[in-house]
This record gives sequence, C-alpha cells and structure tokens, in this order.
Amino acid sequence: MNKGNFKKWLYLLVTAVLVLSLAACSAKTSNNESAPTDKSGKVKLRIVWWGSQERHDATLKVLKLYEKKNPNVTFESEFSGWDGYWDKLATQSAAKNAPDIIQMDAQFLQEYASRNQLADITKGIQTSDIDPSLLDSGKYKDKLYAIPLGNNAYGMVYNKAALEKLGVTPPKSGWTWDDLFKLAKDVQPKLEKGKYVLRDLTYDAGAYEMYQLSKGKGNLATKDGAFHFDKDTWLEWIKIFADLRKQGVVSPPEVTVSEQEYDPKRDLLLNGSILIKQGLAAQFPSFNSVKPNTFALVAAPRDKESGGYLKPSMFWSVSQNSKYKKEAKKFIDFFINDPEAAEILGVSRGLPVSNSVLEKLKPGFTDSDKAQLNMINETAPDAQPFNGGVKGWGQFNQVEYSSIGEQLIFEKISANDAFEEIQAKFAETVKP
Repeated sequence: MNKGNFKKWLYLLVTAVLVLSLAACSAKTSNNESAPTDKSGKVKLRIVWWGSQERHDATLKVLKLYEKKNPNVTFESEFSGWDGYWDKLATQSAAKNAPDIIQMDAQFLQEYASRNQLADITKGIQTSDIDPSLLDSGKYKDKLYAIPLGNNAYGMVYNKAALEKLGVTPPKSGWTWDDLFKLAKDVQPKLEKGKYVLRDLTYDAGAYEMYQLSKGKGNLATKDGAFHFDKDTWLEWIKIFADLRKQGVVSPPEVTVSEQEYDPKRDLLLNGSILIKQGLAAQFPSFNSVKPNTFALVAAPRDKESGGYLKPSMFWSVSQNSKYKKEAKKFIDFFINDPEAAEILGVSRGLPVSNSVLEKLKPGFTDSDKAQLNMINETAPDAQPFNGGVKGWGQFNQVEYSSIGEQLIFEKISANDAFEEIQAKFAETVKP
C-alpha cells in the first residue's frame, strides 16, 4: 500500500469510527437513560401530580430534601386537582412534552403504556420490599411502567361526627347494602332541608362495581377488555337510586352534578351536603385535613360476597420522551425507600408500599393514619380482585358512563336505553 492510499484508508477508518460512535451516542440519547446535562452538570426534572393541599405540601418538602442530597438536581413541579389533570397530560404527551415524572392512575396506565408514552422502568428502582401483587399492578404486557406509591382500599367515607350528633350508630365493617339503604331512609327525616344522607351513586361506575362484585357477578370489564356489566344487577341498582331520589334520600340531580371532589366548597361531603359517599382509604387525609376528627372510613357494603378491593393509590411513571430517565428513576427509588422522605410523606398517598418503611412509621401513626390501615385490614381478608388494566377505561368511566348517568338522573333516558348506550360506548372506547 503506497503512502497516499494508506492516508486515504486511515481517513476512511477514522471517519467510520466517528460515525459509529455518534450513532451509538445518538441511540443512547434517544433511549434517554443518560442524556447529557448542561455544562454545569445540572439536571432539571419536571414532575407533575394531583391531590390535596396536604399532599402538595408534603411532596414539595420531599423535592427540597432530594435537592439537598443531590445538589445537581432541581425540580420544576406542576400540581393540580383531579379535574383538568388528565386533559392537560394528554395534550402534553401527544406533543411529546410530558413531564419527566408523572403521577399516574390505574385506570389510565394501560392507555399511556400502550401508546408508548411511558418508559419501561423494570430496572433501576429497588422494589424487592414491595408486595409482588401490588408491584404487578404497575405492569403492562409484563413490563413495569409504573411504581405504586401507596396501598389502598375502596369502600365508604362518612361524617361520623354528624351521625353521632344525631344519635345514630355509625356503620361497621361487615355491613350490607340493605343496611346502608335502611340507614339512609331512617336518618333522612332527621336532617335539615337541603341535606342528604347519601350521594346519588347512579352515575358512578366505581360505586356500582362494588355492588356488582358483592353480588358475585365480577368486575365491569374482564382483564382482556370485554364488557362485563350484568344487566339485571345494573337495572336493580338504577331502580334503587331512582326510588331514593323520589324519596329525597339522596342528593338531587342538580346537586349531584355540581360536585367537584376534594374542593372544600364543592365536595358534597366536605361542604356538609351529604353524610356518606364512596371513597378510597388514600383519600382520607384530604378529608381529614379540611375538617379534622369529623370523618371516618368503613369497608364497602357486602352481599353474597365482599364489595371492596385493594388497589394501588396511584403511581409514579416516567415519560418515554424524558431526557433524564436514569435520574427520574433514581428519584422514584428515593421517594419510596428513603426513611426521611417517608417521614415527610406519611400516608398522603396511602400506606407506604415499602414494607420496612411501613413498619418504621407505624408507631407514629395518627388516628387518621390508623383509619386508613384499619380499612385496608378490614378489606384484605376477602378482597375482590382489582382490575385496572383495561385500555380506555379511564375515558369510559370519567366521560361516557358519567354522561349517560347524568341523563338517567335527569330522566332524559330510560334505564334500558341507558344500558344499551353504555354497552355501545364501551365498545367504542375500551379496547382489548
């Protein structure tokens, strides 16, 4: 090989190496596990969540703690109530501009994971101390896309102080739906005008699911996304509440549809309009922080079987388009496992998922914390299976089912026609 050809060959070799190196860097960056920081080595993580003011304040304190322990990291936080949260996140995700760390809910998890909007976080977070069944709730097609942040149970929350003032024995675990409806009818005459014992649960799919589960009819959707409403059971439920509305025992339509949950002025339980509604254990601090020592939790009413189930309160997920996946996962690991963080967070997102963290916190539990733990313990022995992995369920539940339910309570549609409409909307919205 002459000198000229050697130089040409060497040039081509160096060029090829550079191209391959750049391609490798590009692939690494597109995977976003270790994207470059700025010149100072700083990383800014965008993070978003919904919830009460108590949850907001606790989360901000944990972010400050993490920044103190990791001086190269800062946070840009976004916080809101439930209403509007999902519309904004959907817009951001579609534009590939979602925050790095996203508080996720079970009914929307499969939707975002199936659209490749969430990162696979199977590796990089210490999860050995989390109950396997709870951890599995964050999976989609055997990959982990969400880390549960709290253990939780679905049941009922009620105004204990008001019932005691009226001389009414509060409900206890093991009560039935008949007990609930009898309580509502017996107490209603004792209430002043404009107050009601029970929220109208006609257009709440989650509340109806408790009823269907207790009748031994299973979840409202199968795990593979098939429609599983039992028509006779559903029609029975709708008639019960139609009769209660006529008797003035449940909130009237115009009051029911005006509710904005967790808003002190518009949440029907918080503003004193009703005494009992469906609720999750993890929501209890939100109620208790507004009116301490007023409310209490009780397991879901039962029939042939239990009506309640255990579920993750919520999750942290990482955006697929995040430039800082590795750093985001490191923060999530800290959030669920660090003892100092756990002390700050308490049970603002439900009982801690780390078993060792939970044991350390138990001695310092407040009465509110113990209420959550007690409801979970009451539900656990014969809890129904939780099914949160149905694509499109969030849209169906929050929009389609609620809209049809509103037509029902305003008597704009018959029960039979409403059921057919529910089945049609389910087929359009929920995809296997």
